[in-house]
Amino acid sequence: MSKGASLGEDVARAIDISTVETPCFVTDLGALERNLQTLASVQQRTGCTILLALKGFAQWSTFGLVKKYLAGATSSSVAEARLAREELGGQVHAYAPAYSDGEMAELVTLADHIVLNSPNQWRQHRKVIQARGISAGMRVNHEHQEVEVALYDPAGACSRLGTTRANLTAADLDGIEGLHFHTLCQTNSDALERAVAAFEQKFGDFIPKMKWVNFGGGHHITRPDYDIERLVRVINEFRARWNNIPVYLEPGEAVALGTGVLVSTVMDTFENGMGIAILDTSATAHMPDVLEMPYRPVIVGAGDPGSKPHTYRLGGMTCLAGDVIGDYSFDRPLQIGDKLVFLDMAHYTMVKTTTFNGVRLPSIATHDPVTKQITVHKRFGYRDYRDRLS
Repeated sequence: MSKGASLGEDVARAIDISTVETPCFVTDLGALERNLQTLASVQQRTGCTILLALKGFAQWSTFGLVKKYLAGATSSSVAEARLAREELGGQVHAYAPAYSDGEMAELVTLADHIVLNSPNQWRQHRKVIQARGISAGMRVNHEHQEVEVALYDPAGACSRLGTTRANLTAADLDGIEGLHFHTLCQTNSDALERAVAAFEQKFGDFIPKMKWVNFGGGHHITRPDYDIERLVRVINEFRARWNNIPVYLEPGEAVALGTGVLVSTVMDTFENGMGIAILDTSATAHMPDVLEMPYRPVIVGAGDPGSKPHTYRLGGMTCLAGDVIGDYSFDRPLQIGDKLVFLDMAHYTMVKTTTFNGVRLPSIATHDPVTKQITVHKRFGYRDYRDRLS
């Protein structure tokens, strides 16, 4: 998803990049803990349960810290559920648009809550889910839109995500213990307030029969301008209206917002209508949201094209013609060997990288703000490329 304009600049400046091998993702443990403390405060003030959405952040080398503050994780696949169970512990929730019988047979050994996308999926898997005593939920679609970018809008027209009110009956919910809705993407709590109202308007008649409600993800709780007081009020008032029903939130991005950087090295520079710089990272392989969202990542010390004396188009290492990160200006000419630091690169980066062209994935590291130590937890090589193929 899109990154904040200057989120994490203080983190970047605290890291001694001269010692960082590149390309490398570096997550600052101090910044991560501050985010987790904010989320823990929301839990304490509302009685809600906040789960880490692994689709946004799954750097399991940090899970020892995460588990101190959050109750567990939510997963979008069997693999994520297994990662949550084996590396994080606590509660493991799961949702996907559809599960095969084979996937469900494995998932029920891992998850505590399983959310189904449709009545058909519930009918197909009910027996095996209930045999394990797992709490089952139904994802509903209240058709209320808060997201401007269609790629990330779960409530758009003809959405495949969740069941609309017109397609849901009380009989479809027989045995279902919870309702789940997800409307948001990088939004403030005013959007949640409207989404909750729409959810209650469409599905309120079902809530008294439920044991829990899940407000999904997309809550930008740790963003500097996020209205936490409104969030607390919305949750508390909802719970008060519905007999103190348990409420879950599933942020992924908010957990890691502003906590990490991607450090890259300039490999070459030349002219072709403008200055061109080739980096040892890639938009398409290492930062795909740059092309998908799209967005322009922030680089420490760089400005908009023309705002500083020397402007370059920054390109990646792959053969894709469009593997371009963007145009940036600098105070001095870029030199081969210079390191560039991309801000806010912990969420929706590591989880979305690819080995296109066999380009090496960035290493994964953490930074301890107290000792200043950088620990590399994972280096990638040829076998990581080879072993995902056959």
